[in-house]
Amino acid sequence: MRPHNHRAFPKWSSPGAKFEMKPSTYAISDYQQIICDSLADGVFTVDMDQRITSFNRAAEKITGISRKEAIGKRCFEVLRANVCETGCVIQKSIETGKAISDMSVYIVRADKKRIPITVNTALLKDSQGQVIGGVETFRDMTVVARLRQELAKSHTFDDILSKNDRVLKLFNVLPQIAESDSTVLIEGATGTGKELFATAIHKHSQKKDGPFVAVNCGALPDTLIESELFGYKQGAFTDARKDKPGRFALAENGTIFLDEIGDISPAIQVRLLRVLEEKAYEPLGSTTSVKTNARVIAATHRNLKEWVAQGRFREDLFFRINVIKLTLPVLADRKEDIPLLVDHFIQHFNLLKGKDLIGLSQRAMAAVLLYDWPGNVRELENAIEHAFVIARDQIIHLEDLPEAIHPPGAGFEITTGLTLKEIEKHAIHQALVRNHGKKMATARELGIDKNTLRRKINRLGIKAV
Repeated sequence: MRPHNHRAFPKWSSPGAKFEMKPSTYAISDYQQIICDSLADGVFTVDMDQRITSFNRAAEKITGISRKEAIGKRCFEVLRANVCETGCVIQKSIETGKAISDMSVYIVRADKKRIPITVNTALLKDSQGQVIGGVETFRDMTVVARLRQELAKSHTFDDILSKNDRVLKLFNVLPQIAESDSTVLIEGATGTGKELFATAIHKHSQKKDGPFVAVNCGALPDTLIESELFGYKQGAFTDARKDKPGRFALAENGTIFLDEIGDISPAIQVRLLRVLEEKAYEPLGSTTSVKTNARVIAATHRNLKEWVAQGRFREDLFFRINVIKLTLPVLADRKEDIPLLVDHFIQHFNLLKGKDLIGLSQRAMAAVLLYDWPGNVRELENAIEHAFVIARDQIIHLEDLPEAIHPPGAGFEITTGLTLKEIEKHAIHQALVRNHGKKMATARELGIDKNTLRRKINRLGIKAV
C-alpha cells in the first residue's frame, strides 16, 4: 500500500507558544485529497494563522488560483471576499466556536471577475479536542444569480419592480412613450414611484444622454419657484449679483421633471403655459426670450381634472401637460408586489449595511400584507430599513417592524401555507369576529376606512359574521 502523504496542520506546542507544524490526526492524506477533489464545491482548510493548508480542485476552478499558489497563503489573499475587510469568516467561527451556514458573499477571481458564492465553515480539532484550524466550503452561485436576474427582468423596468397587471401594462407602453417627445403627466399618490417612472422614460428617450433635472414644485414658495425654473439676470432683484440659469436652462437637451405641478400658483401656471406653447421663456430681469428644447414630464398626487373643475388649476395648462397620462396604482391595490419589493429592499440594505438578513417571518409578512401602506412603496422601504436597525438575527420578526404596521387587537395568528389573498382574507375575518361583525369597529381596528373594508369583503368573498 502506498504510504499516506501527510500535510501538516499547526498545533499548540505549549500555552502561549508559537505555532509549530506537526503531523496531526487531521492531516490530509492522498486518499482524502482525492475525495475532496471529487466534490463540486470548493473546499479548503486553514491553520490557526488563517494560512491555507489544503485546497481542492473545485476551489482552483472557482477562484482561478492553483493549489500550489494557494497553499501557504492566508485565505483572504486568495479569496479576496467582500467580508474579508470586516473580518475573516473562518476566524469568526474559530473565535465563537460556531459554524457558519450558507452565508452569501462575493469573491474576486484571479482574472479580477467578481462572483457570488455561498460559504459554510466548520472547526478542525485534534484528538484532544483542541481547535487547530478550520474548513470552509463554498459554492459558485453565478448561474443562480444570473437566473434570478433573468427572472427579475420579467418584473422590472429599470428600477421599477412589479408583477401587477396594471403596472405591467405601463411597462409595455413606456418604451413607446419614451421614444416620443410628447409631454407626460404622471398621476399617483405620494410614494408610488412617480419619479422612478419619469427617470425610466428619460433613460429610454432620445434625450437619454442629456440631463434629467427634477424640481419639487410643492416644496418651493412662489417667491422662489419662478427664479428656480427660469433663472434670473444680474440686478433683477437686490441679491441678484450675477446671472443664474434656471432649471429649464439646466435641462437643455434633456428632461425636466416637474413634480407636484398641481401645487403651483395661478401666476406660475401662466408662465409655464407659455413655455409649453412657445418653447421659450424669459429669465427674471430679462426682456429677451430664451428657447428651450427640454422635454417636460409633470407629476402630481392630486386629481387635476377635479382641480380644473374647481377652478384651482388652469384648464388650458391641464390640456397641455395631459398629452400622455400615466396613472400609478397605490401599493394597497398591488399587494402581490409586496413580497417582491420586500426581497428587493432586503437585498439593497444587506449590501448597504453589510448585513445578511434572509427575509420576514410568517407573522411579519402577514402583517405587511394586511397593512394598507398609505405612504406606499416609500413607506415600505422605510419600514424595512427600520427593521434592519432593530433586528437581532437574520429573520425580520413582527416586533422588528414599526408599530404602525402591527395588527391591532389580540389573537393575530396566521397559519402557514396560505396565499397572499388567503392571508388577507383570514386576517379580516378574524377582525370581524373579534368585533362581532361590526364593520365600523373592524375598519377602525385594521386602520382602514369603512369603504375600503367593504370593498375588501366583497373582493375576497368574506361571509357575514
